Amino acid sequence: MKLLFVGDVVGKPGRRALSRMLPSLVDKRSIDYTVVNIENAAGGFGVTPEILRELDELPIDCFSSGNHIWDKREGLQLLDQRADFLRPANYPKGNPGHGLYVGETAAGIPVATLNLEGCVFMSNLDSPFAAADRLLAELPANVKVILVDFHAEATSEKQAMAFHLDGRVSAVFGTHTHVPTADERVLPGGTALITDVGMTGPYDGIIGFRADRSLQRFLLQTHVRLEVAKKDVRLAGAVVDVDESTGQARTVERLLLPDYAS
Repeated sequence: MKLLFVGDVVGKPGRRALSRMLPSLVDKRSIDYTVVNIENAAGGFGVTPEILRELDELPIDCFSSGNHIWDKREGLQLLDQRADFLRPANYPKGNPGHGLYVGETAAGIPVATLNLEGCVFMSNLDSPFAAADRLLAELPANVKVILVDFHAEATSEKQAMAFHLDGRVSAVFGTHTHVPTADERVLPGGTALITDVGMTGPYDGIIGFRADRSLQRFLLQTHVRLEVAKKDVRLAGAVVDVDESTGQARTVERLLLPDYAS
């Protein structure tokens, strides 16, 4: 079976590209299950109910997120209302939402999605490694196909997670930096790895935002409101071919596809 994972959707340009490109991509690649990270979908910061309703029209089976999921107050209620809308599992208890979802393909094959957030250069959260161990131990034995969205800053931490979970999950795909890495591979135990799949959004700026606004922050060392860039929009993601009987990945392919209509 084939899983498609789409990296951080940034603002309206990213949502438009996803809407235009995802249905045909799912059809042409014979995708059985799709997971999309949407933590930057609302102007680059968070998600709103209106945007999630918009994305519900697309062939998406599970939504993952990251540290910016908390940025839109009106979207937080969705985390408790929707089992298929995840936030990183290693946030402290008491926060809304959950970090693990088990769906299934049209053929009835169960697929688990685990959402985690890194600690290196980020918040002082619970260990994502311990959280992964705990949640994987809770999965029913018949759930073999498992995809992990590891939302983290450090490349070393993302790769460490993949090696830690090698042979126990089908794929570990990194998100958060918005910069795709060219290190796709299948580890010895059968886990596919890409350190960061990149962002789905405009590449004419700095990690999806207008370059002039970002430069002001670096040059002046003062806060400037960021705005999503508009041009050179691309869809970033990965396709992994998984043996559904074992959960092991056969192959993994990195995607960075231009939205010619943008």
